[in-house]
Amino acid sequence: MSSEPLSRAELAGALAPELLSAETAATLPVRGRKKAGVLVPLFASDEGSLSIVMTRRGENLRRHAGELSFPGGRLDEEDANLSSTALREAHEEIGLAPRSVELLGALPPTPTIATGYAVHPFVGLIDPGQEWVRSQREVASVHEFDVAQLLAGYGRRRIKRRGIGFTTDTYVVDDQLVWGATARILGDLFTRLGAAGLS
Repeated sequence: MSSEPLSRAELAGALAPELLSAETAATLPVRGRKKAGVLVPLFASDEGSLSIVMTRRGENLRRHAGELSFPGGRLDEEDANLSSTALREAHEEIGLAPRSVELLGALPPTPTIATGYAVHPFVGLIDPGQEWVRSQREVASVHEFDVAQLLAGYGRRRIKRRGIGFTTDTYVVDDQLVWGATARILGDLFTRLGAAGLS
């Protein structure tokens, strides 16, 4: 990644051609009975580094409690489409106004193995310096992770969930562990960032 600061327009111009259209992503096969949309918010800092916004889910939630994830949730009847779901949920969970997000495209959908969701990710550019207003019920904390740090923290690691041990793709920054569907989404995004010359 260049140390020269990237403007939002430059970042959009480089990354958008590497992403899928929402229409193409919707046609890809994916396991999961329940559809969900998540937003992958990206911004370029004044120093030139690229960062990703993620949330730690509340410990009281029934599904994926305490896990790092992207803001998002299940498709509701009032949502026009899954990108609308992602934008609505990001607003509800972290106070990110839909009008402040420039949607660039989509990533391939990925399943959540244990809970049966088909997760459709949408990549959006935002300005740096956002003031996060988190949902007290759903979000324990909001994190801005540097892409270079996430890439440096990649590894196949053995973890245990619900008493079952398994080896999987993970990313670690400090003591923050990303795994599961979120790690798979990151892996695909990083491939596309590399193709765009952004990582």
